[in-house]
Amino acid sequence: MADTWAIETIDLRKTYGDAEALRGLTLQVPRGSICGFLGRNGAGKTTTLKVLLGMTRPTSGTARVFGLPADQPAASVRIRQRTGFVTEEKDLYDGMTVDQIVRFTAAFYATWRRELEDRYLRTFGLPRERKVGELSRGMRTKLALLLAFSRGADLLILDEPTAGLDPAATEEVLQALVSHVGSGEVTVFLSSHHLGQIEQVADHIVIIDAGRAVVAGGLEDLRDAYRRVQLVFDQAAPQPALRASGVVSTERRGRVLTVLCQSGLDDVLAELRPLNAASVEVMPVSLKEIFLETVNGDR
Repeated sequence: MADTWAIETIDLRKTYGDAEALRGLTLQVPRGSICGFLGRNGAGKTTTLKVLLGMTRPTSGTARVFGLPADQPAASVRIRQRTGFVTEEKDLYDGMTVDQIVRFTAAFYATWRRELEDRYLRTFGLPRERKVGELSRGMRTKLALLLAFSRGADLLILDEPTAGLDPAATEEVLQALVSHVGSGEVTVFLSSHHLGQIEQVADHIVIIDAGRAVVAGGLEDLRDAYRRVQLVFDQAAPQPALRASGVVSTERRGRVLTVLCQSGLDDVLAELRPLNAASVEVMPVSLKEIFLETVNGDR
């Protein structure tokens, strides 16, 4: 699997005292993908990132990045050498100029790519002589991404990279991310609460809840698998006990019965047909709906 997955965890567990942050997390991130990593606050996203980067060790289970075990010190160093990490805080040295922090960072990476540095300085409009502490939040984000992009990383781990940005700056950052991935063999593991942004750029999705992966797969595959079936009745909608395996949730409001299903659409429709609804409509489902039903719905 080392040739297939940039990131792989198997039954990963992490306990802090009596609290279980990760409860058997199993996921795979394909190489060369942009993977959206989604979950509510407290779902285990931050703990997962820390384990992958060797910032904390798992209680049990396996975590591998590029096939390297993340819990072994020597392998963890190699993982970090090949990974660009951008956090929501964008921790940078405020007393340096843009040029100084670029030169300082470049000195640590033999794989530093000067042509990418020059490209993103121009693309992001970053002034070389401006002090980092004088930059706006949007410009700090762009500088942090430049430092991650230019080091020639095989993996980018981005934790809420667009937090606090205005729509124009957000769009610029997302387009730069897609362009960067398209220009080389780079994998992106993108943790964010902004579902619309994830849906715009990601081709793979992992949703975790209570420390476990509850949905994972290609975004287009998930869109194809999930369907919402809406039935309208002449009188109050019934509340059937559906047994088809693909049913995720049901909701009854007045004369309308709505059924969310994941795969097995034909079986679900066959079970609904005897209810004799006045109309039946099958609709696609957005990533936001999949997420909300997964973490909040009655499964």
